[in-house]
Amino acid sequence: MRFINIIPSRPLAVFLALLPFALVFIAYAIGSEIRLSANPSDKLLPAPGTVWDTAVRLTTEGDRRTGRILFWHDTWASLQRLGIGILISATVGLFFGLVIGLLPLMRSFLAQIVAVLSMIPPLALLPIL
Repeated sequence: MRFINIIPSRPLAVFLALLPFALVFIAYAIGSEIRLSANPSDKLLPAPGTVWDTAVRLTTEGDRRTGRILFWHDTWASLQRLGIGILISATVGLFFGLVIGLLPLMRSFLAQIVAVLSMIPPLALLPIL
């Protein structure tokens, strides 16, 4: 049987999917241990336990000044901004799509610029915006 025809069983597929994450974690833990043994105050690769303790602290303890858990408060604020941005962009896109689709005069005016802009990958525009 050739390798191209081998279909992994469900447990093997799950194992193979999780294996790269486990290998990256092991490499991180080893690299962290090497750096921290040379310099205990190194902050470039903190120990996995330190990362876990910090994550627990940030998600469960309130801010001293406001009492809010800043992780969840900031996450909610970011999700609100994301939702507003999606709403605005969807509204603008729907408007221009309807105008271009329904009015032949606007189609001849705007269709070409929309076609050119659609060719630009969104990630290429991100640094400009």
